[in-house]
Amino acid sequence: MNMAANGRSNIVLIGMPGSGKSTVGVILAKLTSRGFVDTDLLIQASEGRALQEIVDADGYMELRRIEERILLGIQCRDHVIATGGSAVYSKAAMEKLKAGGVIVFLHVDLHVLQFRVADFSTRGLAKRPDQSFSDLFAERVSLYRKYAESTINCSRLTHEEACAEIIASLHEFAAT
Repeated sequence: MNMAANGRSNIVLIGMPGSGKSTVGVILAKLTSRGFVDTDLLIQASEGRALQEIVDADGYMELRRIEERILLGIQCRDHVIATGGSAVYSKAAMEKLKAGGVIVFLHVDLHVLQFRVADFSTRGLAKRPDQSFSDLFAERVSLYRKYAESTINCSRLTHEEACAEIIASLHEFAAT
């Protein structure tokens, strides 16, 4: 699985909160001998506060601006990058991530996400205050599909099965 030949050695995971990006990312990094970066953790470390605190104090658009700055500043090769669910709102950030890696959308059905993310009001989501989780899902899915080079339906997969599907899709990607 030599993706580095084209300079794109990272695996970039996108998807809704609760889709498994962080958990799958850690396992995938181990399985593919890559480093791991969770951009939500980079944001929290940079700002010295939780995502929800940023949203509560400064609003969801400020969280998106901070996220874009963090994403544009990422400089790594041979990493799995788990992005925040709102990364796809920044065209510039997504183009930069794509230049350095393959974009993989971890798709999970809405009802599964709602079960996994029982209380999304404390999750630090970059969403309008009047926006429901299902509205957010509807808004973002088209963006995830727009940027994805590979889509893995993770609704019924374990984290390990999702990793196997991602690795298989990357082999196909590298072969083309």
